[in-house]
Amino acid sequence: MSARNVATGREATRSTRWILLICCLTVVFDGYDLIVYGTVVPDLLAYRPWALTPADVGHIGSLALVGMLVGALFVGTLTDIVGRRRVMIGCLVWFSIAMPLTALAPNPEIFTLLRFITGLGLGGVIPTAIALTAEYSPTRRRQLNNALMFSGYSIGGMLAAVLALVLLPVGGFRIMFVIGAAPLVIVVPLAIRMLPESIAFLTAKGRHDEAAAYARRFGLTDYESPAESRPVGAKRGLVETGKTIMGGRRLPMTLLLWVISIIGLLLVYGLNTWLPQFMRNAGYSMGSALTFLLVFNIGAVVGVIIAGALADRVGEKLVIACSFCVAAVAVLLFIVKPATAPMLLIGALAGFGSNTQTLVNAFIGGLYPPQARATALGWALGVGRIGAIVGPTYGGYILTQVNAGSLSSNWSFYAFAIPAVLAAVLTVLVPRHRSTDLHDTVTTPVAAGRIPGNP
Repeated sequence: MSARNVATGREATRSTRWILLICCLTVVFDGYDLIVYGTVVPDLLAYRPWALTPADVGHIGSLALVGMLVGALFVGTLTDIVGRRRVMIGCLVWFSIAMPLTALAPNPEIFTLLRFITGLGLGGVIPTAIALTAEYSPTRRRQLNNALMFSGYSIGGMLAAVLALVLLPVGGFRIMFVIGAAPLVIVVPLAIRMLPESIAFLTAKGRHDEAAAYARRFGLTDYESPAESRPVGAKRGLVETGKTIMGGRRLPMTLLLWVISIIGLLLVYGLNTWLPQFMRNAGYSMGSALTFLLVFNIGAVVGVIIAGALADRVGEKLVIACSFCVAAVAVLLFIVKPATAPMLLIGALAGFGSNTQTLVNAFIGGLYPPQARATALGWALGVGRIGAIVGPTYGGYILTQVNAGSLSSNWSFYAFAIPAVLAAVLTVLVPRHRSTDLHDTVTTPVAAGRIPGNP
């Protein structure tokens, strides 16, 4: 290999790392904005002026996720019309403004409304970040890069837990939402300067020279483009994208992925919302409960990255199914009330297993052609938001029944272990069709070209 080729390879690697960094930072604040709610649940329950019950708190948590459902369904489709770069930046600005406004809410009703509005912006971030990461990652590193990028979600959870330990005792729950404005000064300027547009989007818009130039810059020696290029803004383009996702042999696969996403997001949001309160009910102090939430998210970061690298080598389905099983076993082990050290280890395993949806997202990204990938992810995560919406309410309902004596305390854990086992079984049943199946795409060699602007 010549020195020139080596330099080109290094430049491509650096450019790809910028995309990973921007997407990861975006997901860090997405994760913070969502997981922060779990850290303030005990404070909300103790805030006398609002007199909230566990059911009320679960309802508020779910309404934020209803906003995410709407955002994911709408924005996931919008990305294939106006471009992923614009959508990513727009969503960042949206939820970065809505979060500090939430801190000013004078009553539970306004607080709930602002959580819903925040969710609209949050819903568009994840499918866009996943699609860009998958598109600019070599196939052999797709799961690993996705895991590295999506580890930002759990890093955001860790950030929320650490800041809650320091700030909640002195500033109350409102200060935790003020911090949500940080992406406006940390991430948005970087994204405007460095984030490239989707190659699939540029190709579908007929901007082939730009697409080829980006592919060359990022070291993608081949890239997939639509067999017949036409503007994706046309109505027919949306119809054809829908047929790509739901048509023919992909229909059973798509439906199974939707159900798995519902369960995966129920685990993520249900446990992140209620875990501190479950630990409080088990007799642990507030500080111990937040420390446990921190360990839970550390386990998610480390475990998912290792699992992502493993999935690239031994197969995604096997690793995903085993990860869901780890979640079920770890959650059930809480019932025996282990000593502190084993409990923290079990918590880390539970954090890894309950965040298996990270691996599912990359799995979905590899099953559809690039021009439909953002929409497929947006729809899967949009439908999956049913689980995210149900998760906080579900946990609140279980806790209410446990407090009333209608259920034993063990049901706080059975309620999340059973869905994890079901998700593992459904993962094994997913039929495998790669993104190039069914003649959706053709491979086009990368042409030399100048990169317009600086991504």
